[in-house]
Amino acid sequence: MRSNLSLRRLAVRYLLAGAVSAVVLLHPLMEALYWFGSHDRSVARPGALWRGVVGRLLRAFTPDMLPMTSLFAFLGGVIGLAFWRYALRLGPAAGFELQADGAARDLSAVLAAGEGEQVEFKASARWDGNLGRINRALEETVVRSIAGFLNHRGGVLLIGVTDAGAVTGLQADFQTLKRRDRDGFQAFLMGLVQSRLGGHVCAQVHVEFSDVRGLDVCRIQVEPASAPVYYQDGPVARYYVRTGNGTRELDVREAIIHVAWRRTKAGPPLPGSG
Repeated sequence: MRSNLSLRRLAVRYLLAGAVSAVVLLHPLMEALYWFGSHDRSVARPGALWRGVVGRLLRAFTPDMLPMTSLFAFLGGVIGLAFWRYALRLGPAAGFELQADGAARDLSAVLAAGEGEQVEFKASARWDGNLGRINRALEETVVRSIAGFLNHRGGVLLIGVTDAGAVTGLQADFQTLKRRDRDGFQAFLMGLVQSRLGGHVCAQVHVEFSDVRGLDVCRIQVEPASAPVYYQDGPVARYYVRTGNGTRELDVREAIIHVAWRRTKAGPPLPGSG
């Protein structure tokens, strides 16, 4: 869920950006244009015109212009807040950096906070250390987790991190691929997403890598999808959703209720949840 504190901070940034832009750019420009338009340019020498324009630009920052400066700052702040509201209405992608408990962009904060509704850890995506071989079931759990995030509020999936938050890295997974590096791992992940969830959702799944004490960690940032996403299990389409700190499949009745909730953003997300 979006953090109210993060939303307020973003609003303040837009407000300040608008106010500063109006004071530093718009106000001096309006002063210069007003002076330039009120003088007869046909008889004035170019040097005099240039000095007049520059002088008018600088005059916007003098103490006697403080009332006008304050007015421009106010108008700029209003415009900044209007842009902030517009950005929020653009959809999930516009505010996605506010997702995952407000810490999606800070890996250390995600690791410290642990798993939750919008954060999940996976030690591996392919290699099963207990079995000593590739385990396709691990691949499917990764895709189901992504589907759960897509169908709810989005989130962050870290691969190369145990449930307890210990960083184990991706080297074992790399060794199972034809291309044993980050690019190969990303291609493998996006291939899974495309084959199980559909190519149309790939734009909502963002793969990044970080180096933690010499170990590679894959961070998958998932935006909430605008329409239901189904996990294709052979001929069966399954609907997964993130609930608490886990991902579970909903039956037909629960899925219908959840899809309706996502469209209205009102009421309990799951049957019997409140």
